[in-house]
Amino acid sequence: MKAFLLTAGLGTRLLPITKTTPKCLVEIGGKPLIHWWFDAMEQAGVTEVLINLHHLPKQVKDYVTKINTAIKVNYFMEEVLLGSAGTLRANYDFVKEEDHFFIIYSDNLSSMKLEDLYSFHQGQAHLFSMALFNSNNPTACGIAVLDSKKTIIDFVEKPTHPKSPLANAGIYIAHPSIIELIPKNKIPADIGFDLLPQLINHMSGWENEDYLIDIGTHANLAKARAEWPLQAGL
Repeated sequence: MKAFLLTAGLGTRLLPITKTTPKCLVEIGGKPLIHWWFDAMEQAGVTEVLINLHHLPKQVKDYVTKINTAIKVNYFMEEVLLGSAGTLRANYDFVKEEDHFFIIYSDNLSSMKLEDLYSFHQGQAHLFSMALFNSNNPTACGIAVLDSKKTIIDFVEKPTHPKSPLANAGIYIAHPSIIELIPKNKIPADIGFDLLPQLINHMSGWENEDYLIDIGTHANLAKARAEWPLQAGL
């Protein structure tokens, strides 16, 4: 199975750390964030990953080459940031023969088991499944509403008046055909704004209680560094 690991963002909210360190290489629990995602992908049986690059790409590549992994690694350099959906669109050939593939935002830290999301998805009728978590700040997240069959019947990115606490975890499993829905001439194109609204009533939502935090702010990074050793059994 293949995966996209999205790492190209600038991480501006973590300045000055990210002036010299890509966000995916920020250390938590003694290891860069990207290391924990390789652990999760290996456990889920991912055999090949595409990592998009933009900010300080040599540092990312140099670190990944040191990881002891059986996963085949491909890189996609973005001279201009294409956005999360734009990266998928530009790399359709990477997954066009797959039944399904993972999409992972690397700036999240989670104890979530990707294989559990895959098992959930196998029992659903839709071509796209989104991992969800209960957010205590839903106005800052993409918020989903589920029906009794776990179909997402509403999704709004950063709503002023959230209808639910169920937030987008930035971890998905998808069929290649969904890439055809991404606007062809929009740069950057974003999954949350440009793809997910088109999938309302045609995607599933997987609720879980696993640890998840976006390390994109200094406050959340400090929180993750305090909490992760317990979560990871360090």
